[in-house]
Amino acid sequence: MSRRLIAVTALVVTAAALTACSGSTAPESSSAEGGPDYGLVKDGTLTVATEGTYRPFSFHEDGGTGDLTGFDVEIIQAVADKLDLEVEFQETQWDAIFAGLDADRFDVIANQVSINEERQEKYLFSTPYTVSPGVIVVAEDDDSISSFDDLEGKTTAQSLTSNWYELATESGAKVEGVEGWAQAVELLRQGRVDATVNDKLTFLDYETTNSPTGLKIAAETDEAGEQAFVFTKDKTDLVEAIDGALEELRADGTLAEISDKYFGADVTE
Repeated sequence: MSRRLIAVTALVVTAAALTACSGSTAPESSSAEGGPDYGLVKDGTLTVATEGTYRPFSFHEDGGTGDLTGFDVEIIQAVADKLDLEVEFQETQWDAIFAGLDADRFDVIANQVSINEERQEKYLFSTPYTVSPGVIVVAEDDDSISSFDDLEGKTTAQSLTSNWYELATESGAKVEGVEGWAQAVELLRQGRVDATVNDKLTFLDYETTNSPTGLKIAAETDEAGEQAFVFTKDKTDLVEAIDGALEELRADGTLAEISDKYFGADVTE
């Protein structure tokens, strides 16, 4: 008999004994197996939606052929361990991930989902486990930019459909359009642009993976974006439990440890 089955049996026997003595009934929050009833897709298992192609947050090792891992994957696994739940990952394309949540195919999304007003109207969020401002990235020997005001008249490399493009233009920069971070960094290292504006996490991941890069952060936005786990509105008990687990993981240093592994810094608060 497995340790999990022994533990569950003991809980059921104990609950039955207490009921016989007191005449009370089991709390509504308990499942038939004696554990908390979080309204899970599968009893005892946290079913998690994630892309599996979003490095360093959710990806497969060994060029895509190895085990699923990543920042978000390790954090939700640590949360599940705290709650004594198994984890089953459902790898889902971003375009379909919220539809799958709405259809109760999984319990939670763990995929660096940013908290915003539009999403909060429809979904519940855990407490944030990632906090990241926008940053200006420049060559490490460039001291001409130390604030967003200094972008006036400078040239930055940005994706034309990103929020960072809007921030750069609002700051007075001339923008060289690129497809994404990799191309922006290449133009910056070649000296063809003065800077690029992006998320701090993106830069920290690049630094950790490619150091030394010859680049640095010149300035940060005053406000930071926050990312959290996402749930349907009926999962209030599950959200409360996961928030409690995150608090414990923050207090014992686990969140900081996982963050340092992927980013060389604590981006969890």
